[in-house]
This record gives sequence, structure tokens and C-alpha cells, in this order.
Amino acid sequence: MNILAKVKSALALTLLLAFVQPAFADLASDKATVDAAKTAGTVGEQADGYLGFVKGSADGATTAAVTAINAARADVYSQTAAKSGVSRDAAGQATGAQLIAKLPAGEYYKPLGGNWTKK
Repeated sequence: MNILAKVKSALALTLLLAFVQPAFADLASDKATVDAAKTAGTVGEQADGYLGFVKGSADGATTAAVTAINAARADVYSQTAAKSGVSRDAAGQATGAQLIAKLPAGEYYKPLGGNWTKK
């Protein structure tokens, strides 16, 4: 793929992601559980666009909420990839970057290939 095609793909993905929100709009209860776990430092955002466990594990309700939200995000990333011609991983990483940029101070994120970091 030449450089112009790569730039066009990246631009298309960026524009598409601007209109596609992470897939927890219909998961209000799960979102509330995850938000509390993020504040507590148990769950964080990963650069791949998925949630992860900062301390290795969590209680059953938090684990179920993370699993549900990650599944919904995977669906959105697949749809985004199909519409924009990029991989699902690329769609997830683009969203992950946006989510990490919006994290409030004190919450955790994990860059690709890195360790959990407190913002």
C-alpha cells in the first residue's frame, strides 16, 4: 500500500471513529461498574482498545462487566474495520488512543507492549 493510500485509510478511520462511540451505550449498569473499578484502580484502558485488569483480577460483577463491554467493543471494532478497510486491531488501537487521551488523572492505562501506568 502506498503512502497516500495509508494516509487516506488513516483519515477514513479517524473520521469514522469520531462518529462511533465505544460500545457501552446500552450497557449502563456495566459501565457504572467499570467506572467505579477504574476509579478504584482495579480496571484500566489498554492501547488495544479493550479494558484490562490492573491488578490481575477483580470480583465477579466487575469481571462480568469488563467481559460484556469488551465483547461489545469487539463488535464495534469489527464493524468499523469492515466499513473503513482496516483491521479490527487497527480500529481498536485507534479507539484505545482516544480513550486513553480522555482518561482523568489517577486512572490507569496500558500502552501496547508496556506496563500499567497511572495518568
